[in-house]
Order: sequence, then structure tokens, then C-alpha cells
Amino acid sequence: MNIEQMKIVIKEIITKTDLTPCVVGHRGVGKSAGIIQACREIDRKYISLRLGQMEVGDLVGIPFRDGDIMHWSRPSWWPGDDEVPTLVHCDELNRAQQEDTLQAIFQFVEPPAEGLFRSLHTHHLSRRHKVVVSINPPDGTYQVATLDRALIDRMIMLYVETDYRCWARYAAQRELSGDVRQFLAGNSALLASQGAPMELQVEPTERGWEMVSVLRKNCRFPGDLEMEVYAGVIGKEAAITFMRWLADHKGRPLTAAEVLNNWPLVADQAAGQRDDIQAATINDLITTLQTSPELEPVQEVNLVGYITVLPRDLRFGFVKSLLKIPEVALAIAQDKYDSVVFDAIQIISREA
Repeated sequence: MNIEQMKIVIKEIITKTDLTPCVVGHRGVGKSAGIIQACREIDRKYISLRLGQMEVGDLVGIPFRDGDIMHWSRPSWWPGDDEVPTLVHCDELNRAQQEDTLQAIFQFVEPPAEGLFRSLHTHHLSRRHKVVVSINPPDGTYQVATLDRALIDRMIMLYVETDYRCWARYAAQRELSGDVRQFLAGNSALLASQGAPMELQVEPTERGWEMVSVLRKNCRFPGDLEMEVYAGVIGKEAAITFMRWLADHKGRPLTAAEVLNNWPLVADQAAGQRDDIQAATINDLITTLQTSPELEPVQEVNLVGYITVLPRDLRFGFVKSLLKIPEVALAIAQDKYDSVVFDAIQIISREA
């Protein structure tokens, strides 16, 4: 993506989630300038931490004693709870010269767990303040540390590349030299060389898919950027597969919510699903009912309706799993549903 697209994505993530975007790009492409511009456009105070120049004490504060208790003073850069909404930019993250500095900042760039605050040692950051990271790619041309997979897994990697048209609009707004602008209009290849591909060890993980879920629930990205954003969380291959799955409405499994709440509308589709697609729907239903086993009367009827259309083998396995959920077992074991579940329960009893 280019700098203008990066700004769109940054603003969406910062204003609507607690996730941490990490902008990856070659020198001079405009990472820091773009982040500052995005910060101004969403009316936030900007704080820059040049981590290549910092030690652990600069991050966690200086220790002091209060009687028998050890405390750490709040760093001067740390935004207070009552200060205006602030964006803390962890610049040059992989240029931290000391290993313990990188380990200290690890906790800070990690998105806060549900109900908790983003923290750095004993300091807790108000939810009104957000964090963004930027790095040069570890491609051998920069004096940077290699980030481990655990740290990469906690951020959304946004790869920014040179784009002449984007730069030309910026140059016009800044009223840069007309000679320079005219020269580059005809020699755009001299703007900057891209260098090696900026691929980091981004792979699908449970945490990554949770982050994708947060993004899908809260953010709206232009269509051409959505896949790029997800690729920065779960890797390119998984992101492409996921986007294809989203586009393939015919091949998409029915969800538990669709079966339980809209059964008359999806009954025909359910009956026509292949066994592998059916298995995905069954897994979603089991997970949903294990989490929320209380069924409304209409949901109870819809669930039994779904059991009715399942092939014999799948029906037995599904009913067997449902009987392990006490509230659901009581619902489907009623006499009025004997014609649907009796055979399955009878066979399960014989197996036991």
C-alpha cells in the first residue's frame, strides 16, 4: 500500500480498536510523516519514542522506595489519564540497541487483554491513548534487530511502498520545487528503489484470527486494502484464502446463527450442503451451544429442523455431541422430537 492508503488504515484501526499497527517500509518512504499526518487528521496529540536512542530506564522509569515498597517513576513522555487522546509512536522498534530495551517495549506494543489496560511494567495506559509502531524491513540493508515471531504476532504489519502519484500529491501540497516535481514526473523510477521484498514471518495463529475478527467487526477498509491488512495479521496465503471464502457465498457454510434464527430461509441450503461444509456448520453449532446453551422455543424447533436434514452418519455424531450439553439434551429429548432424534439416541445408548 502507499502512504495515503496507510493513513486510511491507521486512522480506522486507531479510532475503532485497541490493536497495534506496525508500519513497515524502506527509508525515506514517509512512514513517520504519514503517521504524524494521520494523527493530526484524527485530532490526537503525537508522542514519538525513538527506541534506538532509549534504554530500559527511559521506558519504565527510575525506581524509588516508599518505605518497604519499590515504585517506578512515570516517564516524562507517558500520557496521563486526564490528558488529551494521544498516539504514542514507537519509532525504529527494531533499532533498539539493547536486548532488554526490546523486551521492555514488547509488553507495551501488545494490545491489552479484554477488560485490562495496555501496560509497561507498573504503568497502565488509559484506553483513550493508542500505540503505533514503525520499522525498516530486516532485509540485510539496515542495522536492525530481527523481531521474533511472538512480537510480530501481536501487531498488524502494514507494508508501505513508494508510489509516485502519492508522492506527487504530497509534493504539490507542500509546494516543493517545481523543477524537482517536473523532473520526477518524467523520471518516476528515480524517486526511490523498492529494495528487497518486505516479507516478515507473519503466519496464521489463534491470536491472529482473533485480531482479524476484531477488525472485521469494527473497521471498514476499502476493498483493495482489506486483504493487505489481513495479510499483515495472518500472512498472505491465509488472507487470500479467507477473502476467496468470503467472496464464495455459495460454498460458505451456514453459521450457527443462521440455523438457529433463520431456519425457514436457509433450510434448502442446509439440505444441499456437502458433508465437509456440513461439518463446519455442525462445529459452529456445537461451539455456540456450549457457550450459550439456553434455547428460545423457536431456536429449539430450528435446531431439530436442522438435525432432520442431516445424513444419517452426521446426524448420529451431531446428536451425540448435543447430548453432552445438559440444557440442549433436555430440549431435544422431548417426546415431540422422537421421530427425529430417537434413532440416534437409541444407537448411542447401544454404543454406551
